[in-house]
Amino acid sequence: MRTLTVKPKPKQQVATERRVAPERQVVPRRRPPTKRRRAARRNLTAYGFLCAALFCFALFAWWPIVREVVLSFQQTNLVDEPSWVGLDNFRTVVNDPAFGEAWRNTFVFTLLALLCGYVVPFAVAVVLNELRHARAYLRFVVYLPVMLPPIVSVLLFRWFYDPGPGLFNQALDAVGLPTLAWLDSTSTALFSLVIVSTWMNLGAGVLIYLAALQNIPGELYEAAELDGAGILKRIRHVTIPQTRLILTLMLMLQIVATMQVFIEPYMLTGGGPENATVTVAYLMYQYAFVYGGNYGAGSALGLMLMLVLLAVAAVQLRLTREEK
Repeated sequence: MRTLTVKPKPKQQVATERRVAPERQVVPRRRPPTKRRRAARRNLTAYGFLCAALFCFALFAWWPIVREVVLSFQQTNLVDEPSWVGLDNFRTVVNDPAFGEAWRNTFVFTLLALLCGYVVPFAVAVVLNELRHARAYLRFVVYLPVMLPPIVSVLLFRWFYDPGPGLFNQALDAVGLPTLAWLDSTSTALFSLVIVSTWMNLGAGVLIYLAALQNIPGELYEAAELDGAGILKRIRHVTIPQTRLILTLMLMLQIVATMQVFIEPYMLTGGGPENATVTVAYLMYQYAFVYGGNYGAGSALGLMLMLVLLAVAAVQLRLTREEK
C-alpha cells in the first residue's frame, strides 16, 4: 500500500504568501448610517421644505405688506424716484369727504353681512344636519354658488336687480307688490350688495358648519331628547356650546372678509348712488387707479384698514383664550 507524503513548502514561498494575504483582505465595508446621521438627513429635508414655504409666504404675503407701509409715506407714480412726504398721505385721506362715508358704509355692510351671512348658513347647516333624506343632493345644491367665479355671480345678480326685466321685480310684480330700484336707490343699494355677498359665500359656510355639527356625539342629543328638549333647546344647550370654537373662528373670518368688500360695489354700483356703496377697499382702488394714480394715499388707507382688522383679530384671540 502506497502512502502519500506532503512535501513542506519552502520557507521563502511561505513568507511570500503571508505578505500577499493581507492585500486580499483589504475590502472596504460601508458602515450603516448612524442614528445621528439619519436624523440630520431627515431634518435637512424638512428644513428644505420649510425654507421653500417661508420664501413663498414672504414673497407673496409679507413683502406686499412691507411695500404698502413704505408707500403710505411716499409720493410716487411707480416710475419716477419716490419722495418721502411723511404723514401727508394720511392727511389727504382723512380730509377727503368720502373717507367717513366709506368707513360708515363698510361698517354697515359688515353688520348686515353678519346678520345675514353668519346666521343664515348656520341655520341652513342645522336643518341639513337634521334631514334624513336627500342630504347629499341638498349639500351639492347649497355649495353650487361657490363653484361659480365671483364675477359670474355678480353679473347674474345684475340681471336679477334690473329694474325692467329683472327677476326680483318680476317676482314682486307677480305677487302684487311695488317694484324696487334695487341698485339705484340710496336706501336699498347697500342691502342689495349684502344679498349678493351672502349668496356667494353661503355654501362654504354651510359646509364648515356641517363638518362641525357631525362631530357632536349623538349621545348628547339622545340625552337631551330623553329630558324632553325640543329642537330649539337642543340647538341652544347642545349644538351651540359644542360648536362654539368654530362659531368664533367663522365670526372673525367673516368680519375680516366683509370689511374688504370690493367686487360687489365695483361691478354693480360703482360706489353709487351718491356714494351710498363706497367702501374702504373701493376708495383705495379709486385713489390708486382713478384719481391720477395716488398710490401713496391708497396705501395709507389700506394701512388704516389693516390696523383695524388687526385690532379685530386681537380681540378675537383674547376672547378665545379666555374661553379656554
